[in-house]
Amino acid sequence: MPAFPTAAKDALADSQLRHNLAGATGTIRAKRAEVVGELDDWDRLRAAGAAIKAHTLSHLDTYLERFETAVTEAGGTVHWARDAAEANRIVTDLVRATGEREVVKVKSMATQEIELNEALAAAGIDAWETDLAELIVQLGHDAPSHILVPAIHRNRAEIREIFRREMGAAGAPAPEDLTDDPVRLAEAARQHLREKFLRAKVAVSGANFAVADSGTLVVLESEGNGRMCLTLPDTLISVVGIEKLVPTWQDMEVFLQSLPRSSTGERMNPYTSTWTGVAAGDGPQEFHVVLLDNGRTDALADEVGRQALRCIRCSACLNVCPVYERTGGHAYGSVYPGPIGAVLTPQLRGTASEIDKSLPYASSLCGACYDVCPVAIDIPSLLVHLRTRVVDEQRGPRSWPVAAALAAASWVLGDARRLAAAQRVASWGRRLLWRRGRIGRLPAPLSRWTDARDAPAPAAESFRSWWTRTREEKS
Repeated sequence: MPAFPTAAKDALADSQLRHNLAGATGTIRAKRAEVVGELDDWDRLRAAGAAIKAHTLSHLDTYLERFETAVTEAGGTVHWARDAAEANRIVTDLVRATGEREVVKVKSMATQEIELNEALAAAGIDAWETDLAELIVQLGHDAPSHILVPAIHRNRAEIREIFRREMGAAGAPAPEDLTDDPVRLAEAARQHLREKFLRAKVAVSGANFAVADSGTLVVLESEGNGRMCLTLPDTLISVVGIEKLVPTWQDMEVFLQSLPRSSTGERMNPYTSTWTGVAAGDGPQEFHVVLLDNGRTDALADEVGRQALRCIRCSACLNVCPVYERTGGHAYGSVYPGPIGAVLTPQLRGTASEIDKSLPYASSLCGACYDVCPVAIDIPSLLVHLRTRVVDEQRGPRSWPVAAALAAASWVLGDARRLAAAQRVASWGRRLLWRRGRIGRLPAPLSRWTDARDAPAPAAESFRSWWTRTREEKS
């Protein structure tokens, strides 16, 4: 991927893309504003969500161990993955152990982050996306461009052509008379996916939340495909970022109100699926959870940047961002686009590549993202923080003259008597440098400063000296 400015320029040239994005984000914004406006205590709900996530991150080691114990006691198995390669190896080995060569998937940002589908394909295992928007992206040989609506950059006519062209090669074909009516498109997807649901023996999911006390995983979705994946297969493998933990079931009361309103503009999401370990004769009989780090502990170590880990993937910040609305998600070069991606991706991946260096600058700093965030992540401040990091990394070590000058300034400013002496010297030397009230041209290399700046000459008497003198005269 090129750096964001280059990719954004190409995206801005696509008028159809801008039209699709403006219509979709505008609709979602309006729905969210309506349902959030119904709650008199929205600000308190937002503050509660931020406090729960901040507390959990501050004690993450404790809650991770508690979660592992609870999952194990409930009959599940916990695996720890330091990075994407380790997570992919664990999942691939688990699927191979079942003897199966295909899996069905619940929409999962974590599995997209580690490129699990590609890793499974390399091992000869087919991974089928079952979320409607993810299905569109997969059949279109495309990449997601939105956290909540991965195919937001596609319109109905484009989706119809993708279904008609690609469905037959991946399973049940689309009807010959398929139109771009949303009902017909949804029915075609339903028929295509039904055979996959019924024959699949292994499913892969993510999780919106993981409850430490009980070892429960929670998935919120709108289509019912998640429920099919989580209940029909014999084996369920869940890949979960370590930041998804909440301490107790009571904490879910907050997020089950704030997430649907912020993401889909609904008071309650249509499907909330929860599972705790395994139960004889009910649902998957083998359950694995892969706890994924992949840069998260590095982000946690940053006292300013760690608040990005509070994100609950609602995508509200994308829908209000003027930059995202005009460029779309592909320009960000990451599975996490928009404002949250601009601060989360450089922390997870680092800033070694040109695309990751450019992401903190993919913002106007208007602050709309902070206003709508349901867990009060101060994204504008994080963007500035990461811009500083990028500049510091590019600047490299200071030259010895600059280092010497800063050391001398520190020595002078560190003692009141030395500072007063320096001020007296500056006042005495003003006549040598003063030209019409300004400092004139200085010899090189100091002239590099005065050539471009108009600096006033030092005062004939410093404030400190004036204050001491006038106090003595009054006394």
